[in-house]
Amino acid sequence: MSSQETYDVLIIGSGAAGLSLAIRIADHAKVAVLSKFALTSGSTYYAQGGISAVLDAQDSIESHTEDTLNAGAGLCDPDIVKLTVTHGRQSIEWLSQQGVAFTGTEDKNGNIELHLNKEGGHSHRRIVHTADATGKAVSTSLTDRAKQHPNITLLENHNAIDLITAKKLGLSEQRVLGAYVLDISTNKVKSIAARKVVIATGGANKVYLYTTNPHISTGDGIALSWRAGCRIANMEFMQFHPTCLFHPSAQSFLISEAVRGEGGKLILPDGTAFMHNFDPRAELAPRDIVARAIDHEMKKRGIDCVYLDISHKPKVFVKQHFPTIYEKCLEFGIDIAKQPIPVVPAAHYTCGGVLTDSYARTNIEGLYAVGEVACTGLHGANRMASNSLLECLVFAERASIDILKALPDAPYPPKLPEWDESKVSDSDEEVVVAHNWDEIRRFMWDYVGIVRTNKRLERARHRIELLKKEIAEYYGNFRVTSDLLELRNLIIVAELIVRCAQQRKESRGLHYTLDYPETDNSKPPQNTILIPPSE
Repeated sequence: MSSQETYDVLIIGSGAAGLSLAIRIADHAKVAVLSKFALTSGSTYYAQGGISAVLDAQDSIESHTEDTLNAGAGLCDPDIVKLTVTHGRQSIEWLSQQGVAFTGTEDKNGNIELHLNKEGGHSHRRIVHTADATGKAVSTSLTDRAKQHPNITLLENHNAIDLITAKKLGLSEQRVLGAYVLDISTNKVKSIAARKVVIATGGANKVYLYTTNPHISTGDGIALSWRAGCRIANMEFMQFHPTCLFHPSAQSFLISEAVRGEGGKLILPDGTAFMHNFDPRAELAPRDIVARAIDHEMKKRGIDCVYLDISHKPKVFVKQHFPTIYEKCLEFGIDIAKQPIPVVPAAHYTCGGVLTDSYARTNIEGLYAVGEVACTGLHGANRMASNSLLECLVFAERASIDILKALPDAPYPPKLPEWDESKVSDSDEEVVVAHNWDEIRRFMWDYVGIVRTNKRLERARHRIELLKKEIAEYYGNFRVTSDLLELRNLIIVAELIVRCAQQRKESRGLHYTLDYPETDNSKPPQNTILIPPSE
């Protein structure tokens, strides 16, 4: 038995994209924000580096645009890049108004001059940050602001099961009406109806064995949107961060790009630097190049990790610039002011996702996608460092403009069907879910990781087909749990990544295959767009 709640706007996801959108529209709409677990459990909270924006007199919109286009390896949409970059300054100012205190120095007139970091792919210092815990500052500030607004209902421990569309109810139009949602705290399913629905669930990097992401990054929004009938694009471009802390007790802890930006050197176990052998920009090369270089050295030499060394800098400099990283590494017995940090590449960012336009609209009426879940055209074949939070903020604003414009004429959803549990029972084999979870993440790491081949992709596709049937049968027979919902979404994400990778007959950006090691420049580069069966 399900109960129905109704809102003007349902936002699925509580990171920078979801919360900033909620805050922007709440004066004019009744808003619900779903958070799968705690409001601060998503990737935004853990983002260390910062937000890219043109704030320095020596910098320019043109330079930021050019850097982004270069990093995107020919697949960025130039208009979307220009739009996003142009909104950088006002996005930072808006965050400051929401209470985010960025790192800077105060002049004699009381004005704050922001400290700007430089990261890989950027030609200027343009990374606004709060020490090395920018995401935490953004997440907590937006959460506090959302909690204060009477029109925002924050629903923690709520996991979306499926979107409800008019087409699924037998109507001719393709319009979103709401979602079925599992309340994890009570294990009950409810229907949430809404005039507009926004997917802001973040990325899909938990599909890999090693990832810098929190455990909730299971591609839920991408899978929800695909099942509902959305087009998905460029899922072959999964970004691997070059430097995740390598320690048996450290799970998913990222060593920020800013460490390399401030002079950190990548070295082999014997202390030899190696990045200059792969790219003239050395440590400041784009992430795909650095990750492949580390992967190459590890496989070539049979070593478990490489090292990132910032110990040549004064201790006070290290502690001031990287307090979070310093303290975390110290917990594991590593004093980064005295010794190098063991690091390995790990899945970090999903560059593809739900295909949207410049107002974050999908191909389903009333459904929007914002943040890492979306494929806007900003990142192309590789995301440049610190453009991700900027994208969240800019497209949350763009979506808010369109939603507030459309809301007065948007129809109210009809009474939604009850969630039917009459033919399912409680599972007596939860171990199946755990085993399938583990299997997906391992074969994706082995076969669809940093370096790919046709044979590896085919092996992965075969395993996916078998697991899809197994998971579908299990889902049809037992009551839903959060782990089961994530597993059901992960297998779809895995399939979409592999299908996109098989369609691209070249190496470009983050997609590198030994069967097509060169970039095909004989024709204009194309996005890989998958059309759902239901469209």
